[in-house]
Amino acid sequence: MRVDLDADDVAIEGLPRFQQGLFHARRLRQAGIALTVLAVGGWMLALFVALFAPLSIWPVVLINCASALLVLVAGVQSAWWVADWRAMALEEPAARLIEQPLPQEEPGWLNRQFGRVGNGLLVQIGAPVFWLCGWSLLALFSVLEFWSLTLPAAAVGQAASVGAAIALALAFGLLVFERRMAQESTAQWPEAAQLAQLSRVAIICLVISAICLLFAGEESVWPLRLAVLIGLLPALVALEFLLRGLLSLFSPRQERLEPRLMAQSFIAGMLRWPPQPLLALQHELHNRFGIDLRQIWAFTYMRRAFLPVLVVVLAVGWLLTGVHEVALQSRGIYERFGKPVEVFGPGLHAGLPWPLGRVLNVENGVVHELATSVGEAANTDVAPAEGPAPLIANRLWDATHVNDKAQVIASSSGDKQSFQIVNMDVRFVYRIGLTDQAALAATYNSADVPTLIRSTASRILVHEFASRTLDELLGEERNNLADDIGKAVQADLKTLDSGVEILATVVEAIHPPSGAANAYHAVQAAQIGAQALISRERGAASEQTNQALLQASTARDQAQATAHEVSAGAQAADLRFSAEQKAYQQAGQAFVLEQYLSQLSQGLAHAKLLILDHRLGASGAPTIDLRSFTLPADPAVPRKAVQ
Repeated sequence: MRVDLDADDVAIEGLPRFQQGLFHARRLRQAGIALTVLAVGGWMLALFVALFAPLSIWPVVLINCASALLVLVAGVQSAWWVADWRAMALEEPAARLIEQPLPQEEPGWLNRQFGRVGNGLLVQIGAPVFWLCGWSLLALFSVLEFWSLTLPAAAVGQAASVGAAIALALAFGLLVFERRMAQESTAQWPEAAQLAQLSRVAIICLVISAICLLFAGEESVWPLRLAVLIGLLPALVALEFLLRGLLSLFSPRQERLEPRLMAQSFIAGMLRWPPQPLLALQHELHNRFGIDLRQIWAFTYMRRAFLPVLVVVLAVGWLLTGVHEVALQSRGIYERFGKPVEVFGPGLHAGLPWPLGRVLNVENGVVHELATSVGEAANTDVAPAEGPAPLIANRLWDATHVNDKAQVIASSSGDKQSFQIVNMDVRFVYRIGLTDQAALAATYNSADVPTLIRSTASRILVHEFASRTLDELLGEERNNLADDIGKAVQADLKTLDSGVEILATVVEAIHPPSGAANAYHAVQAAQIGAQALISRERGAASEQTNQALLQASTARDQAQATAHEVSAGAQAADLRFSAEQKAYQQAGQAFVLEQYLSQLSQGLAHAKLLILDHRLGASGAPTIDLRSFTLPADPAVPRKAVQ
């Protein structure tokens, strides 16, 4: 219940919380100063460590613990404002408080700073809102700034034990403070319960941070992830404080009305055992809005039926564990009480629920490729594009081949027998057999199928190459080598009842020893040179043949064209002779005269002639019109003759 000093019947001297107000304010001031020193010290230490070891666990642990302490400082300071108001209200007599307004405290440094901008805004909103929002923003910003789920695992040394001990000591001190607050009655100190809940936030952060420091190491990643994730707790509480501070701006501040603790956290209130989130929500609705959920029959029925419904849901969920889905590319071996009884195909299958029955997945026709030897990739630096070639580029078979396996083969030098080492890359393409027996054998007879194939292949390769020479490996028997190895490996795997089926054996590469590398390189070079000469001579012969064919075809085509031309000329002469003969028969001497004149006109076509007619007299001189006309010409104009 909040007290209004303007009421006439208020006797604040009889209220326990007002009587203890001065004592509570003094205790809260001392606790706030101590917690502020610890929080600011941890915050500064986190920034200092982050400069030298930003990827270690220390900055995250320090900033999360400091943020949790800052949240607790915000709650303690908010409770101090309430306790101080009660202490000041109790100093004046009740009658005087009713007639005169409550004396205001002297403005502090923050009030003077805000007074320069506008003292009215500070009076209306109140300094507690600014302080609460300030601490919340600082805590929220700190957690977000150091949030990283990709921190690598690293050794922390003996300092981790010291830090864990300090964190546990602080947690124990806060536990004493939390127990002291939890024992306070609501009538004497209403804010004690909220402070106890906020103390649990800091205690949880300190304890979990200590555990993370104790278990942190070079191979442990989960302490880093847990140390980062625990920062969500103070961040959520700080975000809730920030929202409460912003919402308080819509409720005007009244100096004569007893203030309420603003640093109330619903998230911190859930840190109890057993958790009662619905009960806290019910009390909040009843206190603020007067809604009593206990009077609603539906909620009462839901509370009574919650456990039976939960049991039924859990039972149905447990029974549904007996329904198994087998993918299309898989098979399932159904075990009933630990004994395999059936091999399921793709689809849905029903059986006993877990752990009475379970299904083990087995591959269904999935093809794998396995190399006989697997090594780590060579760490070679990339050569620049404009720089000199790397030394590894000047070698033939000295480069690193991660999948090559060294084999000892027979060798002969003159009349002496010896051995050589050959590196080769042999790969096997295999799958689990398609039968049910093969699936059972692959599951129960071998723990690691690739390792079994690799070990079996290694033994077979040693036996196969012990009786082969380098010439045989690089010559004609190389094609039969893969078949022999595959058959031998398949026979051994069948003897072991492994359920593995070898589909193909591929010899990817064979690298001779260093002593035979140069000779084999010379042989390859000579073979390449011979093939190049053969190809060059074949090209020259083809060129000459094509040139001769071209010349013969040209001559033949020219002769055919000449023959066709002569034949056409003869046919034309024959036709002309026949036509002239027929015309002579019909026209007689006229045709001869016409031909004579035609030949004469052709012969005299380009000759300069002067023709004189003996019939022309002196009296009748001929007239020759030498005028030339250009279009358009007027036909009406008479022409003038020129003599």
